[in-house]
Amino acid sequence: MRITARLAARHPVFSVEFFPPKDEPGEAELWRAVRRLEPLDPAFVSVTYGAGGSNRDRTIRTTGRIATDTTLVAMAHLTAVSHSVAELRQVIGAYAAAGITNILAVRGDPPGDPLGEWVAHPEGLTYAEDLVRLVKEVGDFCVGVAAFPYGHPRSPDPESDLRFLLAKIRAGADFAISQLFLEPDGFLRLRDRLAAAGCHTPLLPGIMPLTTVRTLHRGPELSGAPLPADLVERLAPYTDDAKAFRAAGMDETAALCERLLAEGVPALHFYTLNRSPATAELVTRLGLAAERTVGVSGRAG
Repeated sequence: MRITARLAARHPVFSVEFFPPKDEPGEAELWRAVRRLEPLDPAFVSVTYGAGGSNRDRTIRTTGRIATDTTLVAMAHLTAVSHSVAELRQVIGAYAAAGITNILAVRGDPPGDPLGEWVAHPEGLTYAEDLVRLVKEVGDFCVGVAAFPYGHPRSPDPESDLRFLLAKIRAGADFAISQLFLEPDGFLRLRDRLAAAGCHTPLLPGIMPLTTVRTLHRGPELSGAPLPADLVERLAPYTDDAKAFRAAGMDETAALCERLLAEGVPALHFYTLNRSPATAELVTRLGLAAERTVGVSGRAG
């Protein structure tokens, strides 16, 4: 099923993001998370793609298994980093062969340093909009792209960043998912600016549950979103108590989600870090779950 159909079926909904496991224990943890979240009926689940294609085979295998062995709608990531156009065509073909019809097309982070200088493959692509066109050319895929509520780190100004996002959408993108953020205003401004430009393509906010002090600080470092001073102040009393910090952080995350839903945002995209408890708690707390029974074969009952 195409993700756009899932997003249109009911409001509000949620989706989740996983990364391909590195070893057997990691794979077991991932599948525990998948099985715990499956009965809650996310609109879709996505599997990331390592910088430079480092996790390419695992991404294809993991996404394919989700597509065939569960009731979930799967989306695979695809990046242009370190890949020629011929290699990208091969990956897209492998996704199609695995029964995957939804792809998130992103230019990708430089290998080794996500904030380092990005260099295109000599026989590859330079921009995400080119990757969107390639995916659409190769097959009948539903394609998502990345959005940056506070601008891509390399964008000179918000206007340039908006132009790049609109270019990706005009190249054929069916929806966009934002980088994570910790306060809603930047995302809501981006949504409104898209609408003012005549673009009504679905825009999903990226949410990472605040369960540890590390997630509070590391997320903004990678996404380029600001770390709100008032949020840091509210959480400061709990930094030396992991359990108390998690409780307070989850309250803050729930409040962020509630604000977005109150503003009419139709879906929330959760970055799970391959763990399910925090996402499952938030989904239940926010009333986003569509409970269903799932049999041992992975098919809904």
